[in-house]
Amino acid sequence: MKPLPHRLLALPAALMLTSGAIAVMIPAPLMAQEQSQRTLTVQGQGSVFIPATIAQVSLGVEVEAETAEAAQQQAARQSSAVVELLRSRNVEKLQTTGVRLNPIYNRRDGQQVITGYRASNSVSFQIATDSAGELLDTAVSRGATRIMGINFIGSDEAIAQARDRALQEATLDARSQADVVLGTLNLQRRDIVGINVNQTSHSAPPVPYQRMEAMTMDASTPIEGGEQQVSASVTLEVRY
Repeated sequence: MKPLPHRLLALPAALMLTSGAIAVMIPAPLMAQEQSQRTLTVQGQGSVFIPATIAQVSLGVEVEAETAEAAQQQAARQSSAVVELLRSRNVEKLQTTGVRLNPIYNRRDGQQVITGYRASNSVSFQIATDSAGELLDTAVSRGATRIMGINFIGSDEAIAQARDRALQEATLDARSQADVVLGTLNLQRRDIVGINVNQTSHSAPPVPYQRMEAMTMDASTPIEGGEQQVSASVTLEVRY
């Protein structure tokens, strides 16, 4: 069989050029890859407020005396009375947070000299918010001299439930954002191809007073716990 002349081989190419149609072929795997890369990333937020029913309290005893032994013994007596009171009220998570003994210096004749000693003991505990005010007043009468701080939180069960609701709100918020953006562009949400649950946060209400001298408190101390905010954030990667 004789090979075709070169003129005949060039004829189909010429016909394609003169017909006015040019076909561009794109491999199917490449087109599928481009479609799968069409994604939108959105981040949703959710917040839930719960009653702060628990007060986290830190209080202590601070005394001064001429000798270290006298200061330490006096601090121990007053601290023991305070701890005995707290135990009788069945407070939770009671623990000692500090025991200190320091010299007191004053300047005499141009020199620093020890003129006494300061001893302090501190404890922390948790109690129901509505019982905190009366307990603090009683603790002062038993020997507590300083309130280092109060923080208000919800119960563990309430925080766990609020975290779940906050995650639900954050997820719905992220999905709603994606629908709004894609709908505005006349696009349609297809699959969720990525989910990232960010760390939840538990924001306590502002502390009404801190490091306040206990002896200056009114005889009836009002305590209002307020609310605690539980927040969550969820990031979605949406294919469209």
